[in-house]
Amino acid sequence: MKTTQDDSVAEKQQQEETITYAGYHSIITGVERAWVYGGFPLPDGSFWRYREPNAAVVVEGERMRVSAKLTRANNDVQILDNAKNMFFSTRRFEVPEKGEISFEWDGQARCANTVPGDLYDGFVSVNLLDFSTGVALDFFTCNDVIASVYALLPFPGVPEPADVEDAQKPKYFCDFNELSLPTAPGQKHRYGIRYHRGKDEVRFFVDGQNVGTYSEVPVKMNGFIIALGLMTEKTIDQGKSISVHGQVLTGVWGTFTITTRDE
Repeated sequence: MKTTQDDSVAEKQQQEETITYAGYHSIITGVERAWVYGGFPLPDGSFWRYREPNAAVVVEGERMRVSAKLTRANNDVQILDNAKNMFFSTRRFEVPEKGEISFEWDGQARCANTVPGDLYDGFVSVNLLDFSTGVALDFFTCNDVIASVYALLPFPGVPEPADVEDAQKPKYFCDFNELSLPTAPGQKHRYGIRYHRGKDEVRFFVDGQNVGTYSEVPVKMNGFIIALGLMTEKTIDQGKSISVHGQVLTGVWGTFTITTRDE
């Protein structure tokens, strides 16, 4: 049977799907929630919620702005201390078995009372989290620095990754790739993260420019939730959090475009 051009186009359409995801109104209305406050259960049965009590959440159509003076801290668990206010998507985006998934969005960040040049003193984030493996693919942004982040982390409740005695790479890792791209407080950028499961490859993009590629990804990622955060990344010092000193962070997130391509 002869394959026509229309057949080829139809086949490509079946293999590629693009959706948009926002639904920020549901944070306020509680109806058909697209986002919930993130967090993790604690050993005592309680739940650590990433929620700044005085955060102002403003939804403008398909765009959300969140501003908060940081107050939350955890003296015991680093991952719980880092995120101050964070929303998790209620939808998990599945990765094609042998293909690629990509996420694109517009974002802005404004940080007050943070140390100039020190991204980790306070920043705005988008985190793609696969809790089946512990992988996090992120962008961190503040007034003067943008970093892509590639990490395999010991999230609470996530199974430990397999390890071998002659391993050439660390079991857990986090690579903060501070980019030499100019940015300014409140400047809008177009961000993108692509993961190809068949090639074990991750690529990061800012304003259409490839700013980092990682190959030989050590685990097969299965699906991601999206997290939107106001965060710090300061090491707990002798049993005491040192991450909060009056910083005020404002993040703006637009609609996410998610494309899957199966091969």
